[in-house]
Amino acid sequence: MDDTPSLLRDDCPFEPVYPSQLERGDEFFMAQAFNQALQAWRHDEVPIGAVIAHNGQVIASAFNRVESSRDATAHAEMLAITQAANTLGDWRLNHCTLYVTKEPCPMCSGASVMARVGRVVFGVEDPKMGCLGGAYALEKLPQLNHRVEVTAGVMREQCHALLQAFFELKRAQAKQCKDKIGDASL
Repeated sequence: MDDTPSLLRDDCPFEPVYPSQLERGDEFFMAQAFNQALQAWRHDEVPIGAVIAHNGQVIASAFNRVESSRDATAHAEMLAITQAANTLGDWRLNHCTLYVTKEPCPMCSGASVMARVGRVVFGVEDPKMGCLGGAYALEKLPQLNHRVEVTAGVMREQCHALLQAFFELKRAQAKQCKDKIGDASL
């Protein structure tokens, strides 16, 4: 993908978050995921970011790349899981925590279970497509041979505001484009 600055969006009203390196709790790692989501915005992707931590260190980080890669599976979580597996040299991520700005969809929730991710922490719930408690609680299926621990709501307000602002801008741009087309046909 071409990352030249002239192709990047500069209309994101949010600033990166720089948490203290002294306390590496959920907020620290979610801030890293939030910063990845800002990168997604700059690349005109839905602003969802993910990081995976292992032993207090970020071992993988990614943001959505669905549009630029033309790949419906290029969600931040999927890309981060692949990176983490490559970093550790093992597909089993039992002792890892996945931090993601929005509740994982069915595909990403399933991948978290299949990769044996120990814990998933997300910012904002997704009542329509979220599968770790929002629309469905995949992690609670009794037939599963792996249980993912789930923590919801870390940096909820910031993650929600980012997604809301992005889609408001997209809707306004679509309306503006539609209005121009309507004016041109007159």
